[in-house]
Amino acid sequence: MAEELARIAKPRAERFKGKRILYMVPLLFSSEDSPQKYMEKFKLYWKQVEEHVTNLELKIGEVKRVYHESITSGGEDGLEVMEKLNPSSYQIVKGKCQAGAELEATEDKELADECMDWERHLLMGFFSQKVAKTVVDSYTQALGKRYEHISRRIDETLKDNEAAILFIREGHMVQFSQDIEVFSVAPPALDEIHRWLRERPPKEKKRK
Repeated sequence: MAEELARIAKPRAERFKGKRILYMVPLLFSSEDSPQKYMEKFKLYWKQVEEHVTNLELKIGEVKRVYHESITSGGEDGLEVMEKLNPSSYQIVKGKCQAGAELEATEDKELADECMDWERHLLMGFFSQKVAKTVVDSYTQALGKRYEHISRRIDETLKDNEAAILFIREGHMVQFSQDIEVFSVAPPALDEIHRWLRERPPKEKKRK
């Protein structure tokens, strides 16, 4: 993908005129007790994300709308929530908004809260298989509705001849409209993080 994007010269940007473009960024998190090695790769990752997005904007189109997982309000209210949720993605989004992009309310609060509640139950574990199946089925249904809402929000707000950016965790199941061209932002540091997560000592796998 990176090589393909590198071959898109400025004159060829004409092929994207009138189309809806979405730059999709894998959303990564850190915590206060994250290992130093992870944090080094984490900081490099977000630096490379910003560089890749800027490169895409120069070749294809500037970001006019921003979508972000877990954000249920647009504008300044959404930015305040994002600053606490993920300072790294916030810095990028803040810059895009200052340049004229609009932060959209991406999620439905009730659906997002329901998914988090079911997820907490899943993490607790179960003695009863019946209860486990009930929770898994409920979580799956809520998650499906949540992703449908995100897809619908993007489809309803992203206009023709606009480029947008979406921050969302890997493994999501959002189905985008067929007329939206999606470009995955996957800088080299993402592979390094995946490799580190696979190879790190067992005692560190509880932290990230």
